[in-house]
Amino acid sequence: MTKARAAAANQKQKGVSPPKPNPRWGKEEETEFFARKVKLFRQGKISEDDFRRFRLQHGAYGSRLHADYSMVRIKIPSGEITPEQVEKIAGLSEAFSIGSAHVSTRQNIQLHWVQLEDVSEVMRGLVESGLTTREACGNTVRNVMCSHFAGVCPDEAFDATPYSMAVARFFLRNPMCQNLPRKFKVNFGCCEKHGLVRVADIGLVPAIKEIDGKQVKGFRIYLGGGLGAASFIGHPLEDFTSEDRVLSTCMATVRLFDRNGNRENMARNRMRYLVHETGWEKFQKMVLKERTTVEMTTSLATAKTYDAESQVDRRVLPKSNEMVKLPMFDKVTKDSPAFERWLHTNAVPQKQEGFFTVFITLGAGDITASQLRVLASEIRELSGEGVARTTPQQNFAVRYVRGSDLREFFDRLSTAGLANPGALTIASTVGCSGTTSCNLAITNSHRLAKEVQRKFLELGLDTDDSLQDATIKISGCPNSCGQHEIATVGFFGGATRIGDTMSPTYTMLFGGSAGEQGELGKAIMRVPAKRVIDTILKIIETYKAERAEGETLHQWIVKVVRGQGSGIIKNLDDMKKALVSTIQLPPAESDPDAYRDYGSDSKFVAKTARGECAA
Repeated sequence: MTKARAAAANQKQKGVSPPKPNPRWGKEEETEFFARKVKLFRQGKISEDDFRRFRLQHGAYGSRLHADYSMVRIKIPSGEITPEQVEKIAGLSEAFSIGSAHVSTRQNIQLHWVQLEDVSEVMRGLVESGLTTREACGNTVRNVMCSHFAGVCPDEAFDATPYSMAVARFFLRNPMCQNLPRKFKVNFGCCEKHGLVRVADIGLVPAIKEIDGKQVKGFRIYLGGGLGAASFIGHPLEDFTSEDRVLSTCMATVRLFDRNGNRENMARNRMRYLVHETGWEKFQKMVLKERTTVEMTTSLATAKTYDAESQVDRRVLPKSNEMVKLPMFDKVTKDSPAFERWLHTNAVPQKQEGFFTVFITLGAGDITASQLRVLASEIRELSGEGVARTTPQQNFAVRYVRGSDLREFFDRLSTAGLANPGALTIASTVGCSGTTSCNLAITNSHRLAKEVQRKFLELGLDTDDSLQDATIKISGCPNSCGQHEIATVGFFGGATRIGDTMSPTYTMLFGGSAGEQGELGKAIMRVPAKRVIDTILKIIETYKAERAEGETLHQWIVKVVRGQGSGIIKNLDDMKKALVSTIQLPPAESDPDAYRDYGSDSKFVAKTARGECAA
């Protein structure tokens, strides 16, 4: 029996759905166009600024201090990816990149250090598998995010995925959003807890409201949120927006930003600044008025390009034939402590009885080509829906895994080094690419995130349920690509002179959170890079000495931020005092390594170049 036939037979036996149709986000002609533009640029017929704007709009981001190399950002709408696409990315990473890929906090997948002349070849390969890089960067509507729990969350009103996909298709290549004042982000949640809806230009949470005796689908919509050097939490537009007004609401918001956004000052041209400077009540009225205009003037042809119904998965997904009531963790085989530990932190029961969503723990989003191929095989053979989702925690989520297949799933991951536990715990540290590739980065946040994860797993902190709801997120600069402001404990990179020596340092923040009740963290103090891990461990030690019965680390930190501590640590000032001795560095001459950044054996220098978040 051939491998293909064996895999097909295994799929049928496991009750796996037929493959999803190719989504066809990409266009072949765009790859040829990009190749021609590169030649013109090399010949000096296109200015550097014009070419920068062009390549960013097509998903090619400049690599740190090396103009001849690009980071290719692959759009993964709603984070949904097929095994064939995973395999294609694996092959492209080996042929044109460094043999690995990186999952970003916005559910994209990135290939680093691609020769500029090879970018069009990467794009061509992506088009073959239905993917695109178009508008993954630049002043456009970026990748439309959707909670990786959408469709399987027990607390959701309905599955937001088709709406997320429809919005993504409507804005992709749409003339109305090709030259916005700055990048624009749309995030869909699934429920109150899951999703980044309060830190996006537009955030949407599915809801159902009874109107005239009928149950009507719709959304709670938030506008004007976002993370960066200055961050804001989004404002609720209205109590309920019916599903038939989702498109007009999004169009109205984008149009207002296009007309009124600040095109002069790049530091203040995101929509959140427009909302803040206009004032929420006035901006809210502007959106509702603009929506009326949109609904009166939008042509039928334009309206038809948004079709959530066509994005619904029509395949018949498998039903469980297992007589198992959830949760079923007490029924698993106990012969492997490693499996039991992984199961506890990486598998979540779905609302579909007998099925689980399984998380693949990555180190700050990194995964090798060979690991991608193993993952593709698991998706194809053990996931009932036959696709995976990327997550804002820089991991993969594989859904519709039968309870009886969890052990096989784990064993297969183990063969590829993908069976690390801790995906849904404090150990799954988020870290942006930092100085490994970004022009704006000051510190190596990427490496630090991996070091934190390694240490926490070594100490078994992922097994401590009181730490499970806490998050650690790290950015290499204030721009929050690592989303440090919505972490329980967040860090963003900088540089500080300590004595006569420059040292990589991080500003630490407390008490941030995501979800519909999201809050921004409060800046506490600066911590040298080589003291970050010790500082977090000291915080955990202090929490365990101070906590009330049943209180989690996140709850305790929020209490301290609010000045409501009941022990020695009553507020943030007390916390700072408790950490002073931990953050101290020895003299540079006695321990020069303490003043170097992670991943470097040379003297620290704060070196940056022109950023390409927009151009």
